[in-house]
Amino acid sequence: MAATIMYDEVEAGQQIPAVDYRVHRLDLVKYAGASGDFNTIHWNERYAKAVGLPDVIAHGMYTMAQGGRFVTAWAGDPAAVVDYGVRFSSMVVVPDDDEGATITISGVVEEKLEDKRVVVVLTARSGDSRVLSKARAVVQLS
Repeated sequence: MAATIMYDEVEAGQQIPAVDYRVHRLDLVKYAGASGDFNTIHWNERYAKAVGLPDVIAHGMYTMAQGGRFVTAWAGDPAAVVDYGVRFSSMVVVPDDDEGATITISGVVEEKLEDKRVVVVLTARSGDSRVLSKARAVVQLS
């Protein structure tokens, strides 16, 4: 776990460096087992293409979870995230090769609130597409 970020150490406008999260088909199968979402578009290329998708796509909630992972790693404490929400704006296409896909997530401290809380706005991209929009977390800092 990263060192805990202190409220007095952050400023509004502070950039949080980008992190790349690799996604492979095996990750989607594991997520399907954990979440119970076995929708065929998340693991069967033939079916995904038959319904008009470019390839297998990651679960939206899997993509959202990577944003949560980013924020908790930055804060240094998973319990620090007191509110988190996103809108899904594009798909994460996961080809069946060694490279898989990449979700790149970065952030900025948008605002410092009372009670040592901050609002973090995330940017999440895969390839040329923004995959999450209106991604914001309220984080309780020490």
